[in-house]
Amino acid sequence: MNMNEAVPFDLNIEKILEDWEICHAIREIIANALDEQLLTKTPDIKIWKDQSHQWHIRDFGRGLQYEHLTQKENQEKLNNPNMIGKFGIGLKDAFATFNRQNVNVMIQSKYGDITLSKSEKHGFKDLLTLHAYISPPSDPQFLGTEFIFKGVQDNDIEKAKTLFLMFSHENKLESTKFGEVLERSSGMAKIYINGVKVSEEENFLFSYNITSLNDSIRKALNRERTNVGRNAYSERIKSILKNCKNKLVISFLVEDLGNYETGDTHDELKWIDIQEYAVKILNTQEKAVFLSSDDLINNPMMVDEAKRAGYRIISVPENLGEKIADMRDLSGNPIRGIDQFGKEYDESFEFKFVDPKDLMASEKEVFSLTSDIFKLIGGKPEIIKEVKISETMKKDFGTFEDAEGVWEYANRRIIIQRKTLSSIGKFAGVLLHETAHAISGAPDVDRDFELKLSELLGKVAAKALTQNPPF
Repeated sequence: MNMNEAVPFDLNIEKILEDWEICHAIREIIANALDEQLLTKTPDIKIWKDQSHQWHIRDFGRGLQYEHLTQKENQEKLNNPNMIGKFGIGLKDAFATFNRQNVNVMIQSKYGDITLSKSEKHGFKDLLTLHAYISPPSDPQFLGTEFIFKGVQDNDIEKAKTLFLMFSHENKLESTKFGEVLERSSGMAKIYINGVKVSEEENFLFSYNITSLNDSIRKALNRERTNVGRNAYSERIKSILKNCKNKLVISFLVEDLGNYETGDTHDELKWIDIQEYAVKILNTQEKAVFLSSDDLINNPMMVDEAKRAGYRIISVPENLGEKIADMRDLSGNPIRGIDQFGKEYDESFEFKFVDPKDLMASEKEVFSLTSDIFKLIGGKPEIIKEVKISETMKKDFGTFEDAEGVWEYANRRIIIQRKTLSSIGKFAGVLLHETAHAISGAPDVDRDFELKLSELLGKVAAKALTQNPPF
């Protein structure tokens, strides 16, 4: 380059980012190259080191012009939501950093060759400022823009490349309209915005690439593009997760939710709306029952029954467990908490009724006392149409053990377990117990109380029948 032909262009850099390293400046050059590639749909950018150990970064776009060195926002980039650059000042920050770190830079495009140097500010001979020196192009047919660096080390390039998703080899699990879920590799989880790393998270389950920016992100993005706080991007990450359908992502979420009680849950699963979404989508996709720790402790028989029936048991936080009864999944079905499981069990249960003529002689003898037992209370109440015997019985919801008897209001019938026919007292106690439910319309209260009530009723009935036997 002939410096005598070069035209100085004052970069007017007022504030220098003192904490920037060479890798941050390299990042800005790569970001501009990637943006140009995306805007122009040209081939992939190239980054390489030549035989003289100088590093090169090149895109194949429209070529850098001196107008691009002015400090203003780039409207073309602002109109494209997937652009990395927005501020129009990153390139000048990079130039200032290169100058401060004694890195020589040469830029080549079809519009001219550019170098950097300090010289007198126009009108102020005592003030030296950083200028771009623009010379006629050495190759007027040059395609794109190429940066050539002298003084940049290999590790500077590698550190810069780690700040970009495209060079990180992250495994993408799912894409949504808000961004991408990435498999977390070793070390910290990474937060990218349009492919540029802006933060790291120690206790996130996944890494993320946010591609749809909201106001909080736009406000938080600074010139440095680093240390963006969680408050800025948490809502967008929630939106990404709540739009996931991938079974692997969902399984990770649900498995992590199951660790809530042990305190080993990642931070995404501490957000109640993500907990709810994980429950909704799993309820849609699988046979699962969602139980709080209290549910698990207080209903062991029900848990065993659910497992035998092929349901997946998911432990959920207490506050989520309280909300499940009012929640529906993505198909509009109720979430299967403890109450819903019991309801579905009742609706799917089929009795195995026994015809009285198929009973054993001793059982027939006890069952034949049905009318006499009713006579002890003034006769069979009109609300009861029939009394039936079943080999199988629904589970008592409190303990999930087989009930001895049940009153079915819809069918106006009492159903009694066959094994109660082993004695007059047992059968009479259950029959009178369920008759009381039929007459009163009241539900069961406490299983121990209910069993004791049946026992006492049976003793009274057996004694009455024994003192005045019907046969």
